[in-house]
Amino acid sequence: MGLFDPRGPEPRSPGSRSPAAPLADRLRPRTLDEVVGQEHLLGPGHVLRSALERGELHSMILWGPPGSGKTTLASLMAQVTGARFVAFSAVLSGVKEIRQVIAEGEAERARRGGRTILFVDEIHRFNRAQQDAFLPHVEKGTIVLVGATTENPSFEVNAALLSRCRVYVLNALGEDHLLAILKRALDDAERGLAGAAPAVDDDALRLIARLANGDARVALNILEVAVTLASREGGRPRVTERAIQEAAQKKTLLYDKAGEEHFNLISALHKSLRDSDPDAALYWMTRMLESGEEPLYIARRLVRFASEDVGNADPAALTLALAAKDAYAFLGSPEGELALAQATLYLALAPKSNAVYTAFDAAKEDVSERPAEPVPLHIRNAPTGLMRDLGYGHGYQYAHDAPDARVEQEHLPPALRGREYYRPSGRGLEAELARRLAEWRRWRAQRRGEGA
Repeated sequence: MGLFDPRGPEPRSPGSRSPAAPLADRLRPRTLDEVVGQEHLLGPGHVLRSALERGELHSMILWGPPGSGKTTLASLMAQVTGARFVAFSAVLSGVKEIRQVIAEGEAERARRGGRTILFVDEIHRFNRAQQDAFLPHVEKGTIVLVGATTENPSFEVNAALLSRCRVYVLNALGEDHLLAILKRALDDAERGLAGAAPAVDDDALRLIARLANGDARVALNILEVAVTLASREGGRPRVTERAIQEAAQKKTLLYDKAGEEHFNLISALHKSLRDSDPDAALYWMTRMLESGEEPLYIARRLVRFASEDVGNADPAALTLALAAKDAYAFLGSPEGELALAQATLYLALAPKSNAVYTAFDAAKEDVSERPAEPVPLHIRNAPTGLMRDLGYGHGYQYAHDAPDARVEQEHLPPALRGREYYRPSGRGLEAELARRLAEWRRWRAQRRGEGA
């Protein structure tokens, strides 16, 4: 929702914010110069600041993590350009509210010639049809659409709407940015905490900044709660590490199990495993668990990796991955997570081969693109006399009757004769499998040559 009424025509002025409002709300920047971070957009001479100072408004998507300043930036746009500002959340509003805002914007434009900034928080939560409702009005300039999202707009915003908006990427705030914001809160007597005169040393502020994980709102909330929990020495609150940890409860990690960050993290885990980096693999696996990922999803990915990227170079990898999945299902959290960590480290250090994966893909390609030829008669079962009379099983050579259990007979359809799907690597157990396969192929080629 942000700090504005969802259908109110004007934002509240900064000075009108209630003293009872949360610290993060009271301390919102009142000018572009007060904004901390996002220098690539708002620094002197940079793209967005220059456009705003010239009064050039355009529809845009602000894409960035929580607490990076999307809502604040949208409200400052209206303040700098003198535009009317209307904000609502995609969580609580629908097409009916959109039509009402559009009608008010058209009336405002006809009456005063002014422009309306429509700020849509969490625009990714609108479905495609709801997003389409903005299109004609963005094109006509009835409204200046400013959408805020934590999700990749390439996936979550209609292509037609995205093509009519500029996308600005807001970065997570760095630790130094958060320290500057926290110190401002401690020094500001009007909107901040200077009136309470809390004692907070630099180490305590850095701890808050680390726990906030780039989110200014979280950092200010932790500070505010920590001050209320602080011990009093001579009437002055002293903020300790214990008070901060109690206020924070748990570090906030950016994660969306259905969004881009989910895929970013699983990609980081998979590539760390493939590149045999056990430390990075363990970090990304732990990061996913701590962010709330379903542990059995991670277990499934480890099982897949054991076949795809280790394969027959170390067949024990698949056994261990499946055992880790079963161990987690049996123990649950947190005990079962150790089994996932064990499997992760083993897979990272196992010899790597994607020979099974590429062989399977090649076989699938032939199955899907070539005619489905009949099974050669000599390797068909012949349970009935009719089938034997038709040649089923005729000429079949039983391997166990031959020396070394080797027979020279074709098993593929005629059109695929000589096809070689499996090409073992020279790593781990697959080095021995490669030797056996090469020897068998040489023997078969020799026997065929003799037969010819």
